[in-house]
Amino acid sequence: MKQVLTALLALLIFSCKEKAEKVLTAQEIVDNSIADSGGKLYGSHKTSFVFRDKTYTYGREEGKTVLRRITVLDTATITDVKLPNGFERYVNDSLVEVPDSMAVRYSNSVNSVHYFARLPYGLNDAAVNKELLGKEIIGDKEFYKVKVTFDQQGGGDDFEDTYVYWFDMESFKPEYLAYDFHVNGGGQRFRKAYNERFVNGIRFVDYENYKPKSEGTEILEIGQLFNQGELELLSKVELEDIKVEKY
Repeated sequence: MKQVLTALLALLIFSCKEKAEKVLTAQEIVDNSIADSGGKLYGSHKTSFVFRDKTYTYGREEGKTVLRRITVLDTATITDVKLPNGFERYVNDSLVEVPDSMAVRYSNSVNSVHYFARLPYGLNDAAVNKELLGKEIIGDKEFYKVKVTFDQQGGGDDFEDTYVYWFDMESFKPEYLAYDFHVNGGGQRFRKAYNERFVNGIRFVDYENYKPKSEGTEILEIGQLFNQGELELLSKVELEDIKVEKY
């Protein structure tokens, strides 16, 4: 009888723990992720880093976010500037005219590099929609799996793209991400974060950048394709000379 009571008591405690366990929402997961990766420091610090021999800077000027990419050539220095309402290109400090089609391309390119470098911070932008898809095992570890889509209003030129993030269930840091895209023929990418480091309190990582070996794959299944060895390594995304300074 004593053994039966002990077993019943253990079952009752276990059931109570299960009921007490809080079910997190996608928003709560992202909020925790941002807090653990830098939190309020994102808004109070300017950053710069080097990526593929180009210098990228993020800052606020007159209350507006300004993203720059600086390319130093033998004969000139080209500075691309993404502003909230447009794009500018300078050659040796002189503003030059850029056709609208190229301005969009340059602006998107600058924004993309900054977006990935500052993740997960951008996941709370107003145009972002987040949906918790449950949990998924990648490698030998279980993660929260969150789908991200964008509103057309404020979602940029790539608002139709779908992103997927896999968050560590304890630290909430995003260890994997994937996305589809529709420009230049379209495709899918899967990224594995590595070389995590904190610079003045803000988290930065590098990425292994993969693509599916076969066409026509479903973006929500790409994590399992990675597990099955069905992705091929395209490149590595490595940030160098990172600087973080308070305004």
